[in-house]
Amino acid sequence: MPKINLRDLYPDFYKADCIIDIPEEVLSVFVEHERREAAYARKMYRYKAQYSLDRADGIENAIQFISYSPDEIYERKLTAQQLHAAIADLPDKQGKRIYAHYILGIGKTEIAKAEGVSTASVVESIERGLRNMETFLKKFC
Repeated sequence: MPKINLRDLYPDFYKADCIIDIPEEVLSVFVEHERREAAYARKMYRYKAQYSLDRADGIENAIQFISYSPDEIYERKLTAQQLHAAIADLPDKQGKRIYAHYILGIGKTEIAKAEGVSTASVVESIERGLRNMETFLKKFC
């Protein structure tokens, strides 16, 4: 059986060497983990990506937050109301498909599977709905 030193894995906990026997399967997991970590480090170095914005702690949102003026807030509210009115003005299927695709982020093929229709008909319906929304929204400009 292979042996590992727990001090190498947990340096804060083990102050002295603590060597134990482990099964081959566990050793293969450790080796695979070390290989993936090394590959990730090479990738970060190669593409000069020494930092990541993929953390989910909201730091990026706090940094990028811009306080809007009252005029901008009012304009955003009107735009949202106009978009909702344009979607409500569409036929039921078009409105649901546009809402599902653009607001909920569901793919066109997923919508087609859920409704039991072809993807081409969903794509055509969404395109027609967007044209109808465009003519509806031109009334406001």
